[in-house]
Amino acid sequence: MKKILSFALSTMLIGVSLPAYAQQQEKLYRIGFLSGGFSGPSSNVEAFRQGLRDLNYVEGNNIVIDYRYAEGQTGSRYPALLADLIRLRADIIVADGSGPARAAKKATSTIPVVMTTSTDPVGQGLVDSLARPGGNITGLTSVSEELGGKLLELTKEIVPKLSRVAIVFPDGLAGQLFVKQTEGPARTLAIRLIPLTVRQPDDYENVFRAAAKERVEAIISRLGPSPLSAHRGQFMALATKRRLPVVSQGTDDAEAGALLSYGRDVFAQYRRVAIFVDKILKGAKPAELPVEAPTKFELVINLKAAKQIGLTIPQNVLARADRVIK
Repeated sequence: MKKILSFALSTMLIGVSLPAYAQQQEKLYRIGFLSGGFSGPSSNVEAFRQGLRDLNYVEGNNIVIDYRYAEGQTGSRYPALLADLIRLRADIIVADGSGPARAAKKATSTIPVVMTTSTDPVGQGLVDSLARPGGNITGLTSVSEELGGKLLELTKEIVPKLSRVAIVFPDGLAGQLFVKQTEGPARTLAIRLIPLTVRQPDDYENVFRAAAKERVEAIISRLGPSPLSAHRGQFMALATKRRLPVVSQGTDDAEAGALLSYGRDVFAQYRRVAIFVDKILKGAKPAELPVEAPTKFELVINLKAAKQIGLTIPQNVLARADRVIK
């Protein structure tokens, strides 16, 4: 009788423990994160990780994230980095920008790819359309046609006689598209645009000499996201030295010394990337997940930068700021 009771008890305990064991053995997903930038702490990456945590993904428990950085050597390092992620059997690849997304498209047609941002993903051939991507790539786009005009309007409110503005950008599709989209609003505001391209930080001095020659009165910075963004502080210091206001779409630029930034809420967008990852890991097909444009925007004003270059921010502009750096 004791043996029968012991056997029954053991069987019952095994039956009880099996669901718990199965729960402990929850599938471990592998996420590859590919960036053209430099390794190290990143508020954008932290926003992505927080988005995953909000969706009950815990690193080391049910997900592993393999970070791969090109360290600015985007042309030469992407193929090897992607080959490594494929070798590791990544379940999904997060492509941090248009460059990584293009490289991922060449490397794989089967592993799902989520873009953190992309300029004109249709024009670049990354997706068939925003509504129906059609392949293994989906995610978010940074395209918002009104941003250039909005930056000009804000700058002219601060500098009413503004008539000549340089747009500084790494030569490529993103910068060229931004210039094109800003030409109409510039004509409306009677502002002449001067496009100036930059390839490396050593070009900054030449850019400012060209700006002086063109009698530029303000600069729209389009240095990020790109490897050049790691040197934004150097760029802002040169602008401050010449008492030139710099405006930008990125909050990182405002924190580094730009007069103001107005653009998509980057942190909200990176948290949104986590939602795409979650949907795909739960069975959604990238081909059927529409690419999303920014919906949340943020105005940041740097009063310290304004003081350094001798500008006063009108009260009606300050009142519209989401954040003020003092």
